[in-house]
Amino acid sequence: MPIVPRVLVLRAAGVNCDLETARAFELAGAHSERIHLNRILETPSLLDEFQIFALSGGFSYGDDISAGKILALQLGHQLGDALREFVSKKKPILGICNGFQVLIKTGLLPGPIAGRTGQSATLTHNTSGQFLDRWLTFQARSKKCLWTKGLEQLELPIAHAEGRFIPTDDSVRQALWNNDQIALTYATENPTGSTDAIAGVCDSSGLILGLMPHPERFVTRYQHYAWTSRSVRSEEGDGLNLFRNAVRLFQ
Repeated sequence: MPIVPRVLVLRAAGVNCDLETARAFELAGAHSERIHLNRILETPSLLDEFQIFALSGGFSYGDDISAGKILALQLGHQLGDALREFVSKKKPILGICNGFQVLIKTGLLPGPIAGRTGQSATLTHNTSGQFLDRWLTFQARSKKCLWTKGLEQLELPIAHAEGRFIPTDDSVRQALWNNDQIALTYATENPTGSTDAIAGVCDSSGLILGLMPHPERFVTRYQHYAWTSRSVRSEEGDGLNLFRNAVRLFQ
């Protein structure tokens, strides 16, 4: 029977895109709730009440040590069992920008690969050494990824200083391509210097996605910097279908 999925959008110190992420899921047909990490640490069983888990962008804990590292340690050490159970039930997880960094550093992305478990890639400083805040075009690559299903190119904004994706070694890089786990690549330029222009990856199931661009910042045309002069007058932004794809899983 179709249901309206409930989405848990995580709040934590330094996270600042949770409102936009929650709104994007609502526009896509889900019911979203922003819940602080401390509540989940107190009651890990709260995760059982939701069908989708989202880690939004920002600078969790000021990105001290490295981007997303402290939040990743909290999730891994204090919520590891609850998250593994969530994953085992084949429930989708989304990590946007800082959320992607967190998922990489927990080892949930890309997951077991090339004979490795744990962290097998990182997101580090852009080769420019600068914070990048721009609109770019992205190519959807993976056929197995739930979130990018049916999508081709997306125009989305980026806003990060540590977005350069680097796998541990070439065996991981090759396995990501061979396993169809490259979800997004930079289509026309690679300003971060990411290996193979990778901008997003999924796990082997296709249910967990992490990406550096911000789809929640382009779900209506009015969020586009040139909305008054765009030749295509669709009321929707390119990012909305990414959220819809997850909602459709339950319909």
